[in-house]
Amino acid sequence: MPLTLITHPLIQHKLTILRDIDTGVKIFREVVGEMSMLMCYEAMRDLPLEEVKVMTPVAEATVMALAGKKLALVPILRAGLGMVDGILSLIPSAKVAHIGLYRDPDTLQPVEYYCKMPPDIAERDCFILDPMLATGGTAAAAAQFLKDAGARSIKLLTLLSAPPGVEKMEEMHPDVEVITCAVDGHLNNHGYIVPGLGDAGDRIFGTK
Repeated sequence: MPLTLITHPLIQHKLTILRDIDTGVKIFREVVGEMSMLMCYEAMRDLPLEEVKVMTPVAEATVMALAGKKLALVPILRAGLGMVDGILSLIPSAKVAHIGLYRDPDTLQPVEYYCKMPPDIAERDCFILDPMLATGGTAAAAAQFLKDAGARSIKLLTLLSAPPGVEKMEEMHPDVEVITCAVDGHLNNHGYIVPGLGDAGDRIFGTK
C-alpha cells in the first residue's frame, strides 16, 4: 500500500497547533481546513492535464488545464466534514458524498448509520476524508462502501495516523493510497492515538 507522509514545514507547524490542548475550537477548525487545503496539492498531484488555448492581455497562449477529471470528496461523518471546505475552495466542482460511521466504544468496530453518494460515484476519483486514522476500522469500511458502489480510484486523506490504522488499510485495501501528515507511536486502551490530538470531531465542533 502506498503511504505518503507530508513533511512540509507549514503542514508540521499547523499539526503542532492542532495537538496543543490550549487551541480553541475556532482556531482548531480553521487549521484543519488549512491543512486539508495544503494536503490537496499532494493528493491531487497526478490529476491529468490537457493543452488549451487562452488569450492573455498580450497574445494567445497554449497552456495547461485540468482535463475534466470527475472528483468526489467522501468525508466520514462527522469529523471528516472539517476537511471538506478547504479542499472545495480549490476544487469547487467536486461532488461530496457522505459516509456516517462511528466507532463502538466497547468493540472499537465501525458502525454504519448513513451513506449517501453521487449516482456516478464509479466514474469519479474518490478522496476519503477523516482527520484521524487510529484503528483503521472506519477508513477501511468507508473504502469498502466505495468499492461496493463501483469506485476504482480511492485515496485516503488523514491528518494523523497510528501504526494499527496504517496496517489495517494495508491489509484490507492495499490499492488505496494513504496520505497523512504524521504517524504517531501507538493507541491507548480507548483507541485514541498517542500522543495524538484528542478527539478530532469533538475539537472541531466543540462538543466536549
